[in-house]
Amino acid sequence: MRTKQYPSDISREQFEQIESLLSSTRKKTKPRTVDLYEVFCGVLYLLKSGCQWRMLPGEFPKWRTVHSYFARWSELDQDGISVLERALKKSGWRGPRETGAKRTADAINRGRAEREEHGHGGLQGL
Repeated sequence: MRTKQYPSDISREQFEQIESLLSSTRKKTKPRTVDLYEVFCGVLYLLKSGCQWRMLPGEFPKWRTVHSYFARWSELDQDGISVLERALKKSGWRGPRETGAKRTADAINRGRAEREEHGHGGLQGL
């Protein structure tokens, strides 16, 4: 558990309101080994700061884990809205001035560029 709090964090109480929404994207093949709250706060930190995935502070779960959840939560449903967008709105999180959709798209594109730069293909390795 992290000892440092970041301005991008939400409270555990706020997280309880969206936990079932975020958990709904999970394939139940084995028990979860990471704290979903910490993963979500890692995503919020990235969205707020605009840092690269690999620059996510070490207090959060591994960047690959956070990215994997981010990718899953960012998939659009039949209405064209991602679970991440719904969770951000429901939690009342206030991020940067850009819309969440714009920031999400930018973060996904940064992740793709980073993978390509390091010679990795699509999402199959996540």
